[in-house]
Amino acid sequence: MWKYIQKRLLLAVVILLGVSVLIYMLSMLMPADYIDNQTAAALSNGSMTLDDVQRLKELYGLADKSLPGILKSYVMWFTSAITGDLGFSFLYGQPVSTVINNYMWTSFTLALISMILQVSIAIPMGIKAAVNQYGGYDYTVSVLAMIGTALPSFFLAALLMNVFSINLKWFPLQGLTTATRIFAPDAHMEILLDKAWHLVLPITVLVLLNVGGLMRFTRTNMLEVMNSDYIRTARAKGLSEHTVVYKHAFRNTFIPLVTTLSGTLPGLFGGAMITETVFAVPGIGYMALRATQQGDIPFIMGYNMFLAILTVVGMLISDLMYMVVDPRVKLK
Repeated sequence: MWKYIQKRLLLAVVILLGVSVLIYMLSMLMPADYIDNQTAAALSNGSMTLDDVQRLKELYGLADKSLPGILKSYVMWFTSAITGDLGFSFLYGQPVSTVINNYMWTSFTLALISMILQVSIAIPMGIKAAVNQYGGYDYTVSVLAMIGTALPSFFLAALLMNVFSINLKWFPLQGLTTATRIFAPDAHMEILLDKAWHLVLPITVLVLLNVGGLMRFTRTNMLEVMNSDYIRTARAKGLSEHTVVYKHAFRNTFIPLVTTLSGTLPGLFGGAMITETVFAVPGIGYMALRATQQGDIPFIMGYNMFLAILTVVGMLISDLMYMVVDPRVKLK
């Protein structure tokens, strides 16, 4: 197993190196960079000249976008990155690592609660749908799952905002805290409850969008297991249907579920970019979208490499968890 882990770690280094080169080149080749976005108005009204803009680009390291220039600036970025310095964000005026650390925990809280609810809802639904294959319940939850999976996140978010925030006024429309409310410095519980109330609709959107896929995955694996010979043998022995389903069938279905869920690490910390943007939740996804729109290359690089590392680690955890839940599997 240790040799397998070492090989995967070496492969991860190669993957991360390739990803960093690709992302850096694509970021540098964007039609407009941070300086272009910031100086567009000044150029139009004549308060700045093209020479002024060029000097700013040289100052920010964005002047030379030829292949040799991009490779030279990439080497400079990579040299700093391997020492832990991801650069300084143009847009946010802070080190990239500081911005990521400050905002990823909001996204993590949002994603973690959503995943717990998603698993709690989808797995029992998938099991019951498999047990009642081609029944009314199966058809109903399958149709609802496909509808939820097909709905765009921004459309569902706008729909919930219109119904529950604008019309019924049950929940806040946007943001993470109530802007018109002043909290006492020691009112930690009130602040926590206020933030929780603001996260109800974003969490609902994430759960409704993702519960269908996990439900269908659970149903498909359960159906495959339920048709196995040992399930028929268990029933022939006179075991109760509950024991057959949950003790024998679900234990084997649990293996691919665990490996799938253990690979969700990037989603937990990476942020729900569209959902956070629609609800104006200051999570890492929302901050990354703003940085991408403004051409903030240091933040784009830091954020994407952060996700790439989480993806590689998630894949390794997924492989190891497969061996844990199924001792028959040997990693070589």
